[in-house]
Amino acid sequence: MRSRFERAFEAVLWSSRFVVMLAVLGSVAAALALFWITSVDVFYSVSHVLDYADAAISDEVRRGVRDNAVTHVVELVDGYLLAAFMLIFALGLYELFISDIDEARRSAASSRILVIDTLDDLKNKLAKVILMILIVRLFEHAVKLRPDNLVELVYLGGTIALVGLALWLTHASEGPGSDKPMLPRSADDVQHSGEH
Repeated sequence: MRSRFERAFEAVLWSSRFVVMLAVLGSVAAALALFWITSVDVFYSVSHVLDYADAAISDEVRRGVRDNAVTHVVELVDGYLLAAFMLIFALGLYELFISDIDEARRSAASSRILVIDTLDDLKNKLAKVILMILIVRLFEHAVKLRPDNLVELVYLGGTIALVGLALWLTHASEGPGSDKPMLPRSADDVQHSGEH
């Protein structure tokens, strides 16, 4: 028979998982901040691009505006991806340590990325977002790159080929049928999964 101390200690130990709420709330706050910052950047980027249609500017200035716009758009995608990463991280920690998010599991609108059952699920989903952030960063540098010789051009081509291989391996690791949409769970499945 277990002692009262052992039961009390295990109850405190089990309740200690709620400290993860600090990381959950911090990650959500960081995601909201990144969404806000990136959205403000979108506003200012669009306002600067309005000068592009001005007939008085030279072709060289117009080309500079276009290059800057492309670079800014890539940076904006990077900002939104990083915000999404923080949000997925927060939802994953909550589902792993606190409780299943029943609304996400019942909703047909929620994608598979918001339903996390194991630590490996969280790691895999975060790795995909990190890969996309790295691809966007590579694209940002590739847009600015002006190869001076054939070797630099070959390096650029090799880098693009490696990115393609990384994407293919990521998709291949998901197995067959991974692009099928997830069906919402029944109420019984949600109830049983919440009993862990």
